[in-house]
Amino acid sequence: MAEQQNQNNGQQQNQKNEQVQDINQLLKVRREKLATLQDNGKDPFVITKYDVSHHSQEIKDNFDAMEGQNVSIAGRIMSKRVMGKASFCNVQDLEGNIQSYVARDSVGEEPYADFKKYDVGDIVGIEGEVFKTKTGEISIHASKVTLLSKSLQILPEKYHGLVNTDIRYRQRYTDLIMNEEVKKTFVMRSKIISSIRRYLDGQGFLEVETPMLVSNAGGAAARPFETHYNALDEDVKLRISLELYLKRLIVGGLERVYEIGRVFRNEGLDTRHNPEFTLMELYQAYTDYNGMMDLTENMFRHVAEEVCGTTLISYGGVEIDLGKPFARMTMIDAVKQYSGVDFNTIKDTAEAKKVADEKGVHYEDRHKKGDILNLFFEEFVEEHLVQPTFIMDHPIEISPLTKKKPDDPEYVERFELFITCREMCNAYSELNDPIDQRERFKAQEEAFAAGDEEANHTDEDFLNALEIGMPPTGGIGYGIDRLVMLLTDSPAIRDVLLFPTMKSLDKKDQ
Repeated sequence: MAEQQNQNNGQQQNQKNEQVQDINQLLKVRREKLATLQDNGKDPFVITKYDVSHHSQEIKDNFDAMEGQNVSIAGRIMSKRVMGKASFCNVQDLEGNIQSYVARDSVGEEPYADFKKYDVGDIVGIEGEVFKTKTGEISIHASKVTLLSKSLQILPEKYHGLVNTDIRYRQRYTDLIMNEEVKKTFVMRSKIISSIRRYLDGQGFLEVETPMLVSNAGGAAARPFETHYNALDEDVKLRISLELYLKRLIVGGLERVYEIGRVFRNEGLDTRHNPEFTLMELYQAYTDYNGMMDLTENMFRHVAEEVCGTTLISYGGVEIDLGKPFARMTMIDAVKQYSGVDFNTIKDTAEAKKVADEKGVHYEDRHKKGDILNLFFEEFVEEHLVQPTFIMDHPIEISPLTKKKPDDPEYVERFELFITCREMCNAYSELNDPIDQRERFKAQEEAFAAGDEEANHTDEDFLNALEIGMPPTGGIGYGIDRLVMLLTDSPAIRDVLLFPTMKSLDKKDQ
């Protein structure tokens, strides 16, 4: 058996070696073709522009009006069929694919001989007349073919496409070429963000930009990336949220502001998390978290209708209804419903830890009653929140920047929106009491000293801004990538990031 296994392994290795040799030979041929073109004064890389009159889908959608019209398109050759004096090729552009009929009598003998040597992957410009073949396929009868760029690599095999996810994420450019659905996802992403901007602009919000390099990375529970600013000889951090600078602008009198930008959190990688991601935060003076709930529900509905054409979204085979009023539950009620534990009856941290022990919920020594309530929520509730649900009134221990509920100071005016068991956004009635805020920062410093690496640090300039005076304000942060995942039915955050974070190839096998 061992001898047979060794023989099979040897045969597999020989096949791999032969495949590598074949690929290397094909790559060599492509470079030789380029050298020949350059020697003959036909170097495609000297061409600086090409006038494109139409795209593929535009021609197909308007064929009745465009039949017989001369057009010029440009794109990548995805397939070729050479048949003596006439050939067909399929050209892919931004909008899709279109066939071109290239005949020697139409383009000329020498250009046709050149065309026959072009490879799949080459980028060409085609001028010609719009027509329909005998089989009914809308095509372009070429009068001129121009080689605009020579491909020196080999695209993945046409019928199997590019399915290796590691290669797809590392070589997104190849992924976009080979997988039409991937291109559609990123076109949708752009439309989603544009739709959000239109909605907020229509509500009187002002889009702003705030610093990415900061001395104090606050506004969220996360570990920052750190770097050194040589010019000032100071250590700085990449921002983990947009909150504290946007609130400064509310203090300054800009009553409605938002920012869409990258934030950076030194955390792990999984289907929902990437260390750099797109966050949108907005702040509105003279409203509270109830106003933020109304705005969020209306905005999600608006974006779905504008981008998807419907408020009924299919995600992972489950229909999500964004048209119905979103459910609203307090965290205590949600935990009671799904775990059977009523935290209204739990008096203190010691009793909370006892119940956690009974229910098998793991906690740390530093955790208090409110922290344990949140752990119960994560353990028992999140998995049930498929349809849009606002979870309201969080414990103060996990909400250092939020206004207390006037009738119950152990809890704050905060909500998180959950859809498909995922947190989609996080919102507060913002804390604008500078004395209370200083005490919250103090508690965060104590948590950091006790081992919480994600705790906030005191921001004296922000406290100074609050002392100048911030009006009652509602604020919210949205994970744009998760919204795109929802509206494009994408299972992982890497599927909606053009260039997700990947381990370096030279460290991949370590």
